[in-house]
Amino acid sequence: MSKRLAEVAHKVGVSEATVSRVLNGKPGVSESTRQAVLTALDVLGYERPTKLRGERARLVGLVLPELTNPIFPALAEIIGGALTQNGYTPLLCTQNAGGITEADYVDLLLAQQVSGVIFLGGNYSQVDAPHVHYERLRSVNLPTVLVNARFSALDFPTVSTDDGAAAEQALLHLHQLGHRRIGMLLGPADHVPSQRKLASAERVATRLGLPQEPGLVVNCLYSLESGQAGATRLLAEGATAIVCASDLLALGAIRAVRRSGRRVPEDISVVGFDDSALMSCTEPPLTTVRQPIDSMGRTVIDLLLSQIDGRVEAGEELLFEPELVLRGSTAPVARQS
Repeated sequence: MSKRLAEVAHKVGVSEATVSRVLNGKPGVSESTRQAVLTALDVLGYERPTKLRGERARLVGLVLPELTNPIFPALAEIIGGALTQNGYTPLLCTQNAGGITEADYVDLLLAQQVSGVIFLGGNYSQVDAPHVHYERLRSVNLPTVLVNARFSALDFPTVSTDDGAAAEQALLHLHQLGHRRIGMLLGPADHVPSQRKLASAERVATRLGLPQEPGLVVNCLYSLESGQAGATRLLAEGATAIVCASDLLALGAIRAVRRSGRRVPEDISVVGFDDSALMSCTEPPLTTVRQPIDSMGRTVIDLLLSQIDGRVEAGEELLFEPELVLRGSTAPVARQS
């Protein structure tokens, strides 16, 4: 007990006597100090006293599918900063292959009595992934916000970039440059954002009379290596331009073009998606479709706080308009010799 008091007191910057008064429900402690002590208990992994467990901690779970894609850390930084400004402490939960699963994180966050959970992509964005653990969040009415995609069976408030508009912008740009054999390098086949991009691309291709051959669509994992392998297949199919579902895939595609002895954009044009950090510093600078992560992040916080205050109903998905950012990785189609 004394060790717990000392650790919590050190974490908050108060005396052990103050911590003891909070834990025993005694007066003489300000509300801000009381909340700080309870939050420190949660962060340090100590159970709250039984009489205090019914109260929600001022903690919010921030669940990321990975850290290798730079768009997720960028979003986490924006949302985490906004949570802190509103008096909440973000608990960062990062997944990796063979590690803690999303379902495990849900159990952990519920045990910590968090005030809410924000998912920046996860199982809900894949049709074939398990979704049972989301029912546990719904069963206790825990404020939850999803980012990146809405799965029809879930009715949590959702904030997404309009993937259909992103694909349309990229294809129209390449079509205007004279490209007709445009490859699509997408995420897994059951990935909802990729499905939306493909459906939009097919509609645009029909409208423009572009070829829609199965070989011009490749599904792969979201990694540079998968992007390189997938782009190599598209090049073999005669693609003169490649639209990628992430900037990381686009970097893999550029590597594949170079390994084939060709150049970007002189021989092959490449378009990314996200406008991640440093994409203007690549060689060549990457043409990409920007996600408006600042405005998306602010909306995520508004939706979460509205749920905490009981002012928002579930079921709504807010779509944000992306922006095509023209740089040096796209150019008019090369003349055939």
